[in-house]
Amino acid sequence: MFDTILIANRGEIACRIIKTCRQMGIRTVAVHSQADRDALHVRLADQAVDIGPAPARESYLRADKIIAAALATGAQAIHPGYGFLSERLDLIAACEANGISFIGPSSAAIDAMGDKIRSKQIARDAGVPGVPGYDGADQSPEVLRREALRIGLPVMVKASAGGGGKGIRKVERADDLDGAIAAAAREAQAAFGDGRLLIEKFVTRPRHVEVQVAGDRHGNIVHLFERDCSVQRANQKLLEEAPAPNLRPETRAALHEHALRLARAISYDNLGTVEFLVDAATQAVFFLEMNTRLQVEHPVTEAITGLDLVEWQIRIAAGETLPRKQSEITCTGHAIEARLTAERADEGFRPDTGTIRLWREPDSLRIDSGVTVGSEVSTHYDSLLAKLIAHAPDRLAAIRKLADGLDRLSVLGPGTIRPFLTDALRQPAFVSGEATTLFISETWPGGWAPRPVDEVVRNAVAAAIWLTANRPAPGSGPWNALGGFRLLAPAGRPATAHLSIQVGGHATRLAVEAHDGFLRLTSPGGSYDVAISKAGRDRWNVTVDGVNTAVDAACYAEEVFLRHGGFEGRIGIALAAVAAAAQRAASGETGDTLRASMPGTVVSLHVAEGDSVEAGQIVAVLESMKLFMELKSPASGTVRRLGTRAGASVAAGDMLIAVESV
Repeated sequence: MFDTILIANRGEIACRIIKTCRQMGIRTVAVHSQADRDALHVRLADQAVDIGPAPARESYLRADKIIAAALATGAQAIHPGYGFLSERLDLIAACEANGISFIGPSSAAIDAMGDKIRSKQIARDAGVPGVPGYDGADQSPEVLRREALRIGLPVMVKASAGGGGKGIRKVERADDLDGAIAAAAREAQAAFGDGRLLIEKFVTRPRHVEVQVAGDRHGNIVHLFERDCSVQRANQKLLEEAPAPNLRPETRAALHEHALRLARAISYDNLGTVEFLVDAATQAVFFLEMNTRLQVEHPVTEAITGLDLVEWQIRIAAGETLPRKQSEITCTGHAIEARLTAERADEGFRPDTGTIRLWREPDSLRIDSGVTVGSEVSTHYDSLLAKLIAHAPDRLAAIRKLADGLDRLSVLGPGTIRPFLTDALRQPAFVSGEATTLFISETWPGGWAPRPVDEVVRNAVAAAIWLTANRPAPGSGPWNALGGFRLLAPAGRPATAHLSIQVGGHATRLAVEAHDGFLRLTSPGGSYDVAISKAGRDRWNVTVDGVNTAVDAACYAEEVFLRHGGFEGRIGIALAAVAAAAQRAASGETGDTLRASMPGTVVSLHVAEGDSVEAGQIVAVLESMKLFMELKSPASGTVRRLGTRAGASVAAGDMLIAVESV
């Protein structure tokens, strides 16, 4: 067994691997970019090595730096986690050349399944059915277009290399084919260094079901049941569960047999996942791809089997046989995992960034997290913050447990999809086990939106908490934080002051009166009496007009990060502050303005000042968290101002291009 393992990854998966290594008595070495020097995985590891600048291509994707760190620290093995170098043959070759064990399958297995085109050919030869499509060597746009039309729309245009939802486009109209082929190839080339594509028939109502397999170097191969991962956005999973609901016994058996057949065909020798599409109507099974690594959603399999899959990986890589035979692997209960990402679901799942200001976990769930209070969420890496896993005797109990745990979770700083996840879990289609990959678009055809917020109450609560948190001395009362209160007090009437409250781009003024034991807060929308008391770190008891609730809030000099009444976010607060709207008006912007919808890097600008543009014309490409977005002109007219340049980093809301309308 290994004494020291280097983890060639970051975030929650690095923390997850460290946990198992500790239980096995194995030392761990973390690697980190300069942006991650204070990250949680760095703090948890026994040793940490700086491997370069923030961009992944200069740090986490540098196999030479990973190997150098392993040699310098005496690591005998490297665990790549998922993503980054987990399926890169150059890392395995470098490990072999330097006498370091790679915790994963053989290079032959990765090579066989890493190319989607080749993997489908191997699957066909093994008798595993696939989706009708085109995976030929001729990659000319003309041939790809002709084959897509031959297969019949709708189709999926997909990158042959890589995964994670990159380089994938669904095409329903012939007019969109050329653009989708070009965009998918460009994204695939940027993400994987390989722009080859394949075309697949789009199954009208597909479920995404996958089978966990494990093999050792002694010829043993088993399955560890299946997972349903149908709830997705942008081809990336959000909710995963095991076992898959509502499968006929013969369908479940076929999935297991197909997965084992493919694994045997390539002599698979570590943990891996065989992914399938299942037609929701007919339950016909089609092979999609095989991921030759640990999956993000492996905890649900661990929950139903009681096994530690990371430990299995390590023992297999050390040359041991599989810990259990197929007959010894059992399924108990039901498990569901929710991926918590730093995204705004109400804005089309726009990635968000910032510092984690408050992090409170429920006790009822398993939580695999890569962040804590103070962690920075940047545009350089994936938006996944944590995974929340519920295990219960049956599926409905697991749903209730996970939904309740998400209700009790508080994360403030960057926006997260926590409210969306709680809503999704309670939708009839999910509760009944009938969700397909169309679940989000069918449930919220106009896009998901949070429940309405009483802005007047929200502002009153935020202001009362801010005043209490910023009082000058213990026992002086929240109102004494305001100079206006002290000035008016000798006059014999209630002390009064005015605050400026800013949420997003909207500002309002709030009058505050100090009374005996409570504050009266008045704005154009109404007046409320609020009493505040501390209930713990970043936890407050708030009574509004006689109704008491517990509120999570983190307070700073001129801002409060608040979760209350359906609102989760930042509220700017200051005495007699100038409204943000006035600041924007003073900036001198005129005409129609294209702003960055999310933080990221400007990949390219397609216009210059003085150019004429049409409404809807693509004028720029933005990259954020490994996703590429084509930005379109908001109006027809003339480009009067460029607020950025190619290669520049921008924040959400930054002005990119100003157009003077015709």
